Amino acid sequence: MTHSSTHRRRIVVLISGGGSNLQSFIDACADGSLNADIVAVISNKAGVKGLERAANVGIPNIILDHNSFESRGEFDQALGDVIESFSPDLIILAGFMRILTPHFVNRFLGQLMNIHPSLLPKYPGLHTHQRAIDAGDSEAGATVHFVTPELDGGPTIVQARVPVLKDDTAEILAGRILAFEHQIYPLAAEWFCQGLLELQDGDIIFDNQLLPAEGVSLEIRDKT
Repeated sequence: MTHSSTHRRRIVVLISGGGSNLQSFIDACADGSLNADIVAVISNKAGVKGLERAANVGIPNIILDHNSFESRGEFDQALGDVIESFSPDLIILAGFMRILTPHFVNRFLGQLMNIHPSLLPKYPGLHTHQRAIDAGDSEAGATVHFVTPELDGGPTIVQARVPVLKDDTAEILAGRILAFEHQIYPLAAEWFCQGLLELQDGDIIFDNQLLPAEGVSLEIRDKT
């Protein structure tokens, strides 16, 4: 695939909270490891730290309160219109705590990425780290995936696998995994920005090859 390395892609980031994954994108854009500009940050909640992170570096930040809308569909329509006004190449969900309607997802299909704190298809939904510990799993991790209408069900781009240690609590494990989330999420976005990643009929084409179901698997060695 040919692409111009000088052309910086346009990214919109959706948040609902602290925005630690947003910060990893801000940092990656600043240090050049992600050839893109964050053109807007949109939150469905006011007063969250992620909005501050955006304001601190001069990124337009917008609050679109879902409570101001009669229905999920109306909110998603308005959200989609705001996103479209920024003409993004890629839309990043970074702790955006809203289940998106199929109509919204299909509007931006192939441009929507999310990260989930488990080795999908294991443990979609919430409390992923506790569920991995309770199940006696030897490893846990995080998954970057394209978003499709099925919740946490889109095809996997990349996973980071992290060992579960015997004294781990959900909080300790979450913290260890978060450090790797901050590495693999901007990396997946950079692959997209380079023109290496494409969603085709529910499959992912990576560098002209069909990706396996588990995506690009990164084996993470514990540093201790």
